[in-house]
Amino acid sequence: MATFQKLAILCLGASTVLAAPSDKHNGKKTPKVSPIKQISLGPRPYWLVDQMDEGPLKKKLASCSEKRMKPSDWSISHRGGGTLQFPEHTYDSIIAGTRMGAGIQECDVTFTKDLQLVCRHAQCDLHTTTNVVSLPELNAKCTTPFQPASGDRPAKAKCCTSDFTLAEIKTLCAKMDASDPKATTPEEYLGGTASWRTDLYAKTCSEVPTLKEFISLVDDLGLKFTPELKAPEVPMPFNGGNYTQAAYAQHMIDEFKAAGIKPERVWPQSFVYEDILYWLKAEPKWGKQAVLLDESGDEPGTFPSAVARLKEYKKAGVRIVAPPLPYLVTVDKKGKIVPSSYAIEAKKQKLDIITWSLERSGWLSDGSGGGYYYASVANVTNGEGDVYNLLHVLAQDVGVIGVFSDWSATVTYYANCFGL
Repeated sequence: MATFQKLAILCLGASTVLAAPSDKHNGKKTPKVSPIKQISLGPRPYWLVDQMDEGPLKKKLASCSEKRMKPSDWSISHRGGGTLQFPEHTYDSIIAGTRMGAGIQECDVTFTKDLQLVCRHAQCDLHTTTNVVSLPELNAKCTTPFQPASGDRPAKAKCCTSDFTLAEIKTLCAKMDASDPKATTPEEYLGGTASWRTDLYAKTCSEVPTLKEFISLVDDLGLKFTPELKAPEVPMPFNGGNYTQAAYAQHMIDEFKAAGIKPERVWPQSFVYEDILYWLKAEPKWGKQAVLLDESGDEPGTFPSAVARLKEYKKAGVRIVAPPLPYLVTVDKKGKIVPSSYAIEAKKQKLDIITWSLERSGWLSDGSGGGYYYASVANVTNGEGDVYNLLHVLAQDVGVIGVFSDWSATVTYYANCFGL
């Protein structure tokens, strides 16, 4: 079983500062895990139902409040599934998401300087997801070492997994994904956690897991996998060697093969269309469930072309597309959330749809309309319970086969209530 060891942190007054790692781990080991049978959703889904406007959907969801909950493959973890409160891509987030019923676990995959695969949301996010900038020796190796804020210039840093060996990355402490642009010291830069998240569970220091460790842990939990091959932020082939994009895509699949995982349990993902085409050709058993992540309609005027390309994807053999939430819904003249042209075309092409990411939007009632993930329905988003209005349309009208969430309980509750 994968072992995620813990390091110590130093608490100073009301603020928490991650301490420099010691030469040796403290020996604390994660307990052996087995499938979690007793799902615990906590208060949030029930609270969200209470916040809903009165109506048939609220009545239906409320009727499930005493229902015994079970895991669901419709509930897909995002960065572990406990990311609203736990540092992403850590043992703690994975266990939290699993306890909240996520049936499929995600690892965003990228590579180190010595070509080992680790779970990070981006190749160059170590400066916001770990304590690397507070460690002088390692900070100096970053693509852009920490630079303090000065005048109108914000603090900045850029630290990539490819800047470090796996052994070096294993000395880091994972933390909530955040940074303080006003920071004048590395320790201050570690702050900035959004007010609607928390550092409460970031007070022990979790390692950055390797893909091998992730596979072992999720396999012990009896769950399914959705690894995402993150786009490199360095030129490929890496360091002018033989590590091409194709070799990278193959490396990820090979890790699952080496672990004896059957392809039926794995949904490989990528935003890079060529990665999907590679798997379809070189690894057809694994490419069968490959997920094309699609954000090609983000720039102004590009949404129609994103819709038009769905036909091309289908013709090439793609079976599953995964656009963000706002691509799939719009608001009709009566103010009702309905499927978008993208959703309608995907259904016409007989493409399965997965979407992302629920519970990543902060407050829905602060006048923001939910930000990016609610952009296409912002004019009818004004309360916390509206998350279930969106989820209901995605499930019943769009027909998505799964939803990524930063807090798995919200999706699990809906899935159980509607038998998904």
